[in-house]
Amino acid sequence: MALIKEESEDMKIEEAFRVKHEDTETPTDLMALNEESTELNETDGKDQNEKQHDFKTEEKSISCSQTKKTSSQTQKTETTNLNPNRRIHTGERTYTCQQCLKNFSHNGDLKTHMKIHIEKKLLICPQCGKGFTFKGRLKTHMRVHTGEKPFTCSQCGKGFTQKKCLTVHLKIHIGKKPFTCLQCGKSFTFKEKLNIHMRVHTGEKPFTCDLCGKSFSLNNGLKGHMRIHTGEKPFVCDQCGKSFTHKNGLNIHMRIHTGEKPFTCKLCGKSFSFSNGLKVHMINHNEKKPLICPQCGKSFTQIHCLKTHMIIHTGEKPYTCPQCGKSFGHKGSLKGHIRIHTGEKPFTCELCEKSFSLNSGLKGHMRIHTGEKPFVCNQCGKSFTQKNSFNIHMRIHTGEKPFTCELCEKSFLLNSGLKGHMRIHTGEKPFVCNQCGKSFTQKNSLNIHMRIHTGEKPFTCELCGKGFPKKENLKKHMKIH
Repeated sequence: MALIKEESEDMKIEEAFRVKHEDTETPTDLMALNEESTELNETDGKDQNEKQHDFKTEEKSISCSQTKKTSSQTQKTETTNLNPNRRIHTGERTYTCQQCLKNFSHNGDLKTHMKIHIEKKLLICPQCGKGFTFKGRLKTHMRVHTGEKPFTCSQCGKGFTQKKCLTVHLKIHIGKKPFTCLQCGKSFTFKEKLNIHMRVHTGEKPFTCDLCGKSFSLNNGLKGHMRIHTGEKPFVCDQCGKSFTHKNGLNIHMRIHTGEKPFTCKLCGKSFSFSNGLKVHMINHNEKKPLICPQCGKSFTQIHCLKTHMIIHTGEKPYTCPQCGKSFGHKGSLKGHIRIHTGEKPFTCELCEKSFSLNSGLKGHMRIHTGEKPFVCNQCGKSFTQKNSFNIHMRIHTGEKPFTCELCEKSFLLNSGLKGHMRIHTGEKPFVCNQCGKSFTQKNSLNIHMRIHTGEKPFTCELCGKGFPKKENLKKHMKIH
């Protein structure tokens, strides 16, 4: 059965080949071509120059009359046998596939190619179901699933699934870039890269989205764009579970966990995780702030910073929490707020393993370990680890009390102060002593009360050594001295 199948395939291939030439060759020429094809297959790998005019069979030699009779055919066969070597140099391709019009230099290559059209893809990948015509291609494909990379670069150790990929990679180490753009002078290792680069100058964008009509210069750009429509996010962070539509987005995100800051300012040495951070920072060196708020006169280096600032004046809060209804002026603030409901704390301290819902919380926490206090009061010299603590402290000097009671109009430095004060009006006393049952409006009042039961006297007179549970008791005592 196998022999019958093989003969059938050869007949199909030769039939496809015959159709190509039947209009231009005589039956005698076709016989000669068949003889040439057979002779090419039989003498593959042998020296084609070892031709004799007298051919011997297993039983007897061919007679001179037969030699004369077929001399023209033999001479034509010898000439044809030399053609494959010539075609290597000339690039001539005389064998054409009638189904896809692909050209080949050798009849054997055409026969192999015809299997693609004739044979069914019987070799199926057991993992993904993809079909292959040739066993070698299936074997190469299986490396995608196994992760095998048998071809390794001797210079950098990078592995590849195919030898041709390694060959292409080695050009990077050689440093040879023979393909140069005539417009900007940029050089490339591969001609394909130059062709793609030329689209920058020509503006060509051959890959178009069928859904929204947006065009891209690269096919990869279109593939990534399509995920916006499908909602697919195949690149997932293995540390916090956040997913991304593009691999580059995941790579950038990973810097949050690794702390990598590859972008460094050449003027002051400060490093940044993102290129945009460095760009904004560089504007500070240039001291150019062309964007000014028309209401308060504050200046900004970037237009999105000005837009964000304007929300303070307009009071607009377009981002609303679907769970509690709280509104926010910025999308990032809403994202951080949502973590209160989900309990998510993706930012973890590597020293004490304490977790935080916001990256800023982790940064502030790290200063506890390092002892860094970058926020210094220019009036009293007191320093703080957190900017928020510094801002609250500054109210002591400015006298600002932004939190006001609507019932009695008393003002407070802190929002917590206002909350505690409101319990006076409501009569609420949530802090209860577990020993005597007395209740208090403020937690601090409960802490002071507990000293009666514990006997703690943290305030001591430096003159006589007497201790007191409250600071005001010490102040009264000091008047005696």
